Amino acid sequence: MRQIWSEERKFQIWLEIEILACEAMAELGQIPRKDATEIRKRARFSIPEIAEIEKRTNHDVIAFLENVASYVGPAARWIHQGLTSSDILDTTLAVQMTESVQILSDDVVALRKTIGKQARRYKKTPMIGRSHGIHAEPITFGLKLALMFDEFGRAEERLAQTRERICVGKLSGAVGTHAHLDPRIEREVCQKLGLRPATISTQIVQRDRHAEFLTTLALIASSIDRWATEFRHLQRTEVLEVEEFFGEGQKGSSAMPHKRNPITGERLSGLARVVRGNAVAAMENVALWHERDISHSSAERIILPDSCTLLDYMLVKLRELVGGLRVYPENMRRNLELTRGLYFSQSILLALTRAGLARKTAYEAVQRAAMKTWRGKKSFAENVKAERKIMAKLSAKEIEAIFAAVSFYWRPRWPPYKSRFEMPVTR
Repeated sequence: MRQIWSEERKFQIWLEIEILACEAMAELGQIPRKDATEIRKRARFSIPEIAEIEKRTNHDVIAFLENVASYVGPAARWIHQGLTSSDILDTTLAVQMTESVQILSDDVVALRKTIGKQARRYKKTPMIGRSHGIHAEPITFGLKLALMFDEFGRAEERLAQTRERICVGKLSGAVGTHAHLDPRIEREVCQKLGLRPATISTQIVQRDRHAEFLTTLALIASSIDRWATEFRHLQRTEVLEVEEFFGEGQKGSSAMPHKRNPITGERLSGLARVVRGNAVAAMENVALWHERDISHSSAERIILPDSCTLLDYMLVKLRELVGGLRVYPENMRRNLELTRGLYFSQSILLALTRAGLARKTAYEAVQRAAMKTWRGKKSFAENVKAERKIMAKLSAKEIEAIFAAVSFYWRPRWPPYKSRFEMPVTR
């Protein structure tokens, strides 16, 4: 990714566009073929020399053209014929963004492969599902990871869809009228670069395309943030159901030797904020003056390479995080037991309504039993059996069958462990 957005790669694409345009003009008989051949043979550039010329011209494209001309000789008079700077700049950006999408798509595919492997591994590993951060009903860790796998499937789709709208170049000259450049040249050059010519353009390719691209990257960064945050929550000392890999010799705190911190997840959450901020700048770039202004350019020189490079890094780090994740099934079981069976409340409620009890009456009876358990008075099963309205509709055997519904994963044990440190931790 760094190479795609390097100065070297940028000038290589600039040079190829200029050469292809000359060759297309030669094919149409607009310039001598021998000059186009000479340009292809001799054209090259020197980055230090371009930098020196730009100090004088204060214009990057003119500095580039002067440098190339110094190597080509007389035939250089045809280079940039009928073109304007944005023809080169925007077409180059299209090539760079398209190449970046390929790397990012490969990253997402590799990430989903790792997620899928872990989802299958923990397909039947039970844990509590949480709503508002509060224990809700049991799920499996594999189901949680399957959701992650699905979310990044949409990331893969978005990249493919966005690629179609950024894979667009233009060689239409000043204010986009093709007044001095045959549209056939634009088609020929774009085709050889693997791009489509813009249906219509001003002096620039319209910036809604670039804004969509960066918004797509921001959405993917937000998905990374969502899962980094999830794993950070699950690593909290009070939960400790999963944990980032902690290497031999790694240190967690300069002050507290015991610390094992979710530093990768925190880093990913922080970087996601940068990518989202860059997307805002890209949307601000959409509104430009008339046929063009240059206010977008300075921002794009930062936000495009930075966002692509950051997201590439983030996807790789998330893949490493998921692949190296430490999962503690015994702690998941311990946390399931913390509420002494309260997660069966909906099952009891539904059994009562099926048995003929009005939903309001059933809800209130189950809630009374649940609140007693919340206050520490016996297990939920015991409090359910103490509710007269529940027992009028369900037998003790039926209630016990409901509470045994997940016993094929483990045998519930109440009361729960008093401390997580009484539980063996499986690595």
